[in-house]
Amino acid sequence: MNFSWQVIGDALPILLQGTLITLKIVVISLICAFIIGLISGLMSVSTNKVLRFISSVYVDLIRGTPLLVQVFFIYFGLPVFLDMRIPAETAGIIAISLNAGAYISEIFRAGIVSISKGQSEAARSLGLNKFQTMRLVILPQATRRMVPAFVNQLIVTIKDTSLLSAIGITELTQSGEIIISTNFRAFEIWGTVGVFYLIIIYILSRISRVLERRYVAR
Repeated sequence: MNFSWQVIGDALPILLQGTLITLKIVVISLICAFIIGLISGLMSVSTNKVLRFISSVYVDLIRGTPLLVQVFFIYFGLPVFLDMRIPAETAGIIAISLNAGAYISEIFRAGIVSISKGQSEAARSLGLNKFQTMRLVILPQATRRMVPAFVNQLIVTIKDTSLLSAIGITELTQSGEIIISTNFRAFEIWGTVGVFYLIIIYILSRISRVLERRYVAR
């Protein structure tokens, strides 16, 4: 079977649509994951043992199970328990958010504990309370150190969205599968899907280097 550019050209509209769905899921999921990760990260460095325990259980549970199992549990298992239907895209966003949130939680925890305790002591001596110290002194410094890890998590999350094809979400990978089921041109289509992912991740990698030079080097 000869290579055909026509096959790729015909597939581009569907693949572009799948790419937009992938990016939509990534953006929504990462916004949710960032909020979850920030809350869990702050809980993990809290002096309250209960909060630390809850954060630890959440992180260990998510990091200790495969993402695909989490997707299946939320899409197939949870609806049975709750006696309600969860749309595939919603289930996918929830699964990606919770999964990425656990890793972002660890990024926040590591960033916060990397800041010298002297910073907190100096802030408290100036009359700042714990909340103000964290918001005005610790987090701004820690966030600069977290930039490379945040970008890396973004790249991982983009790759993870390919697993959502297992529950029928027509993101980029599922779009490729649909096209191949009709034209059986796996070489051209999977090659193009791979290029799409490569372009997205390459752009993000370049952005990460700019952010590292701008923020991390300070």
